[in-house]
Amino acid sequence: MDELRILHAADLHIDSPMHGLAVYEGAPIDSVRNATRTAFQALVSEAIERKVHLVLIAGDLYDGEWRDYNTGLFVSGQLGQLHEAGIQVVITYGNHDAASSVTKYLRFPPNTKVLSSGHPETHLLSDIGVAVHGQSYPSRSVTENLSLAYPEAREGLINIGMLHTCLDGSLGHDPYAPCKLDELKSKRYDYWALGHVHNRRVVGDDPPIVFPGNLQGRHIRETGPKGATLVTFLDKEPHLEELVLDAVRWEHCKVDVSGAKTFDECLDLCQARLFEVLDTAGAEAFAVRVELSGPTVADGSLRGDIDRLANEVRNMALSRKGTDVWIEKVKTSTSPSKDKKDIEESALVAEVASVLIDLKESVSEISESANQMLAPLRALRSQLRVSGISSREDPTDDSQLLQALEDAAELLIARLGSRNGSNAN
Repeated sequence: MDELRILHAADLHIDSPMHGLAVYEGAPIDSVRNATRTAFQALVSEAIERKVHLVLIAGDLYDGEWRDYNTGLFVSGQLGQLHEAGIQVVITYGNHDAASSVTKYLRFPPNTKVLSSGHPETHLLSDIGVAVHGQSYPSRSVTENLSLAYPEAREGLINIGMLHTCLDGSLGHDPYAPCKLDELKSKRYDYWALGHVHNRRVVGDDPPIVFPGNLQGRHIRETGPKGATLVTFLDKEPHLEELVLDAVRWEHCKVDVSGAKTFDECLDLCQARLFEVLDTAGAEAFAVRVELSGPTVADGSLRGDIDRLANEVRNMALSRKGTDVWIEKVKTSTSPSKDKKDIEESALVAEVASVLIDLKESVSEISESANQMLAPLRALRSQLRVSGISSREDPTDDSQLLQALEDAAELLIARLGSRNGSNAN
């Protein structure tokens, strides 16, 4: 075969629960909840469209014991579509879907082979000239080096090794099936399809030794594009292509509000940064954590009204037409401004606002005094009208004056309160 196409995926975690889904009006909760299934459907569609010969799933197809048989029915249905398209599938189970972790089973279609959990085995696909070597996990915690017992490469075939592993433990994941790069290379395979590490990493290039990353991010520690790796062998030489297949993109939107003086200024910065992140990421659906940071005069008002802040940010997300955006959390990591000018200005504004509040609360007293002051003018107006000298409206109507005074006080209080980063009233 002059050209062989293999699609390598891992860590699908089908039906993994999305913890902490905050339900609010308009939030695309169903899109986020079903993201692992949607990403798997995208993987199957891509395999069929690209006319690949083989799909490899290197561990953690499931996220653990099924809640019910619907998980198995969904997976079998997708594998059945690959069967109808004539695409072979080889699976190894990892720590999340080990033989001891998943007790419910459904038979897979004939195109799908699950490698043994008892020992490393070789699965021959003679029609496409491939030998796949690997082992599933017998239990959740496998701490021995499984790769040492993997069989030697088969002459005349393209040899693929499958392993769910932490590698040498330096990648920050649970120490399952540890091994060293030199040990993998010593097998003289043409490609190593690894799983367990959720960030895409090519850790070796001769031969390619690849973690494709997980197919779908599931929380804020799994940000950025997710997908699978397409391996094309041209005259037995491997060429790699990263495919982005995630249904919902996780992003951490960090907003620097340093120097912002009001709550509203912080919101403006939030919106600008949030839309920038969404534009740059280039996905159709997002789960986003928004985090405000930096010294600001508005620190107190942000922390004092976190519910309003969160809902203002959600409102921004809902206004984004054509894109599903779920706001996972809004976090404040701001601090009070240490700038002397800001501190002095803040104190002055607070003092003026306090005076105006006292002024507003004294309207009744001002009204009584105003009535006394305006009494002679009212008497003169009456006399002029009786004499027929004037019929003009009295421009000094006390109710209008007092209403104007109260409106002015309200406006000044609101303006100063906003400038000071608070909601004075």
